[in-house]
Amino acid sequence: MPNKTILLVEDDFMNMRLAQHVLEAEGYRVVKATTGWEALDQIKTGLPDLILMDVQLPDIDGMALVRIIRANEAARETVILALTAFAMKGDREKILKTGCNDYISKPINVENFISTVRKYLDTGN
Repeated sequence: MPNKTILLVEDDFMNMRLAQHVLEAEGYRVVKATTGWEALDQIKTGLPDLILMDVQLPDIDGMALVRIIRANEAARETVILALTAFAMKGDREKILKTGCNDYISKPINVENFISTVRKYLDTGN
């Protein structure tokens, strides 16, 4: 089973619960944050193997938060996957240009969600 830590940044309770349940069932350790500032505090505490970043957070825009994380030398190479309900034409390119490695659209499709996470975490690391 994987022994990787995932920082789940999500302000919606139901989305948080579903994602946490799926990730923990796969053996991942989940650290949660419901705001951008909480996420930054969690990163200071310990760098996760992967960050799942909600694009729309109550305190700071998720993409602005990605830029802050990418500016941190220690976190520059951390895999960041955006979580967004607003996957319109052109959004993927904008999200990738901001510094995310990939994105997962909401509502979460469990099979797609876990296969995308595995793609970045379970590649022999």
